[in-house]
Amino acid sequence: MKSNKDSYYIQKIKNGDVGAYAYLVDRHKKMAFNIAMQIIGNREDAEEITQDSFLKAYQALDSYKGESKFSTWLYRIIYNASISKMRKKKLDQISIDDDYKASVNVKSTQSSLQALTNEEQKLYIGRALNKMTGDEKVIITLFYLEENSIDEVSEVTGLSVANVKVKLHRSRKKLYDILEQFLQSELKTIL
Repeated sequence: MKSNKDSYYIQKIKNGDVGAYAYLVDRHKKMAFNIAMQIIGNREDAEEITQDSFLKAYQALDSYKGESKFSTWLYRIIYNASISKMRKKKLDQISIDDDYKASVNVKSTQSSLQALTNEEQKLYIGRALNKMTGDEKVIITLFYLEENSIDEVSEVTGLSVANVKVKLHRSRKKLYDILEQFLQSELKTIL
């Protein structure tokens, strides 16, 4: 239903109703900002990238063919703009394989998380995501929070489907490892 609404407004824009673009901006601005913020890590730059990307998407709307969801197309623009900005700033990237154990006790981490309230869970997951690289956060966010398919995540990031699966698997393991470390340190503090 979401993409049907998007296509309706896209058609209105293409027919000359430029005001209809405000609907698309309003619908996608939060996730667009989140993608930029997760990659860049700087609020001002993320806001600038989001604004520029919405403008770029509007200007290129005639090239949007509707082969994928509008959100996928838009998030791809934002992802590319964020990566370009990072390259310009020459920020250091941490390898996905750095600083996490090969084996993660997923069941104990899940049961520990389930013992927490929803607010506590959100807090720990937010803290854990902040310890991950921009690429890892984007893949986790697009797949789990935005509920995009592997194919859609592949389109947004420009990675192959196989690479998305590998990075998603590694990112998930890293997330569990970070959560496990947080929960163990909290348990030691309490006891």
